[in-house]
Amino acid sequence: VFSGAKAGLVSADVLQREQQELRRHERSNKHLEEESRHSKTIFRDKSGRKRDLAQEQLEQKQKAEAEAERDEQYARWGRGLAQGRQQQQNMEDAIKEMQKPLARYIDDQDLDRMLREQEREGDPMADLIKKRKAKENKEKKEKPRYNGPAPPLNRFNIWPGHRWDGVDRSNGFEQQRFARLANKKAVQELAYKWSVEDM
Repeated sequence: VFSGAKAGLVSADVLQREQQELRRHERSNKHLEEESRHSKTIFRDKSGRKRDLAQEQLEQKQKAEAEAERDEQYARWGRGLAQGRQQQQNMEDAIKEMQKPLARYIDDQDLDRMLREQEREGDPMADLIKKRKAKENKEKKEKPRYNGPAPPLNRFNIWPGHRWDGVDRSNGFEQQRFARLANKKAVQELAYKWSVEDM
């Protein structure tokens, strides 16, 4: 039925005619089969347009390379300049140490400098050396910080300046705000406990 032949009881000459028709049809389609056997597959998108897979792969590769480059740049920015310089310095030091012979002798200047720069606990000269280094590095002076009684809380956790005399001259808004927040939280907790009380 699906091949196009008649179903049921059929005479011999009708059957012969059908078979001849089928053979002729196969012969006429033979060249189409040969052509399609060696042809390349055509890929199409949803709208029916032909897709160029090689071009798409190339574009995808370029996009991935651009993304990788951008990620690397962001990673470089995220580390910070000082950290990058420190990493470079550590690498240079490691290369320098690798080029030296394995044994380190008593007259090794780098080892001597490293041992001198180490800070040890209970060193009586450490404070004096720190003071000398602080005098030498005056351009790296830290700003003075407030060190007095604990300052009142504020929303932004801003520490008072070093000249603050410790007197709270605010209008009390911050304290009222913290009290309102605490009260709201307490009411919510109480409401929750009351709602689950009879479970």
